[in-house]
Amino acid sequence: MSANFRRSGRGEPLVLLHGVGLDHTLWDDLAPLLEPHFDVLRYDLLGHGNAPGIDETVTMQDFIGQLDAELARAGWHSANVLGYSMGGLIAGAYAAARPQRVTRLALLSTVFRRSPDEARAVLARLDAAATQDPEAAAQVSLARWFTPGFQARRPERVASIGQRLLRNNPPHFLAAYRIFALGDPVLAQAAPGIACPALVMTGEEDVGSTPRMTRELAAALPRGQARVVPGQRHMLPVEAPAVVASALHGFFLPGTAGSSIS
Repeated sequence: MSANFRRSGRGEPLVLLHGVGLDHTLWDDLAPLLEPHFDVLRYDLLGHGNAPGIDETVTMQDFIGQLDAELARAGWHSANVLGYSMGGLIAGAYAAARPQRVTRLALLSTVFRRSPDEARAVLARLDAAATQDPEAAAQVSLARWFTPGFQARRPERVASIGQRLLRNNPPHFLAAYRIFALGDPVLAQAAPGIACPALVMTGEEDVGSTPRMTRELAAALPRGQARVVPGQRHMLPVEAPAVVASALHGFFLPGTAGSSIS
């Protein structure tokens, strides 16, 4: 098995796209709950983990091309696609560019139409990422992403995400973060043309991918539906995998017993 790619489970094809600064191991908590029902494909995005590096010339089209290549490697003409955070921007852009290849689309903790203040905040984080101490930057991110209760209950899992952030190659990370920081207008332009059914989810307390964004994104999608998870922040796949798995099962496999995942 490649160090930057994993495929497991059986059932409907499902691709998982992680967020900026992370890698395919983000899904270690969620994937086991999906594997009885889905053929799960997860891989490192360009510039992350063991995937090829990137520089400031990278564009969204490069990430679309990477997903094309991964579907071809899996032998799939089409698949369900789940994107988380930056992965949600990629998944949405892909669904617009390759409508015949996306059966159903799930956008988890995904930004949409940042307000002027929100846009300034993410650009400030992009600028800070170039000069800030990596350890300090990682701690700020973890505090924003996880609820205090989860940090107290599962410090080892929070620390593993922090270590993943510290292992990033700085130029590659900055190139990817630029796509994340500037990518929500791409999704805003693409959303009205995404014809497949779409589920948009976020945490009630997510200050980056807010409930407002989730509801507006679902409304902008022709066949979108929104779900806000009470008491959660940004790290839904890690902190609330059972909730996410149940929602995905019901959405991706309509007509089956959605309550079979718990």
